[in-house]
Amino acid sequence: MATAHPLDITDRAAVDAFAAGLDRCDVLVNNAGGALGADPVASGDPADWRWMYEVNVLGTLNVTQALLPALTASGDGTVVVLTSTAAHGAYEGGGGYVAAKHAEHVIAETLRLEIVGTPVRVVEIAPGMVKTDEFATTRFRGDTEKAARVYEGVASPLTAEDVAATVVWTVTRPSHVNIDLLVVRPRAQASNTKVHREA
Repeated sequence: MATAHPLDITDRAAVDAFAAGLDRCDVLVNNAGGALGADPVASGDPADWRWMYEVNVLGTLNVTQALLPALTASGDGTVVVLTSTAAHGAYEGGGGYVAAKHAEHVIAETLRLEIVGTPVRVVEIAPGMVKTDEFATTRFRGDTEKAARVYEGVASPLTAEDVAATVVWTVTRPSHVNIDLLVVRPRAQASNTKVHREA
């Protein structure tokens, strides 16, 4: 049975305490993350970049390190890292988020190399445009009008349920099958910078 646990993943002591309280762990889905601001690199706020790095990168590192022993002990563990298409291509106004997601991608890629031969597989899922209540609103610091414009004219952006379905699919493959990288976008999005918007 899958269980969700709210946790401040930037607090290593809290993460370690959480991990110590688990009886077993078969699957870890690293899905916490976020973007803050849309400023160019030349004028981006270092505090925003730091927050994005701590949540997206160090959060993933903290939880993965804390649960890797239990995943290994399970005899058939899976680490899922939800990155973003931003982990694989830059776009203007996204420097801090793109940098953090690239780093998160490298965590997954490097971990896969380092633990090959153990009973743990590492999956990266890189979603494109996903419409949620939180992502764009957080990025634009609560400005709901700016947040709504992100999805304006896009007939069917991905939903959280779409992404969850990809997670389920990857972790339910036979244990000898590792989906190294799965990129999933809405049909209207060809790249990070090319989105079809209806008038």
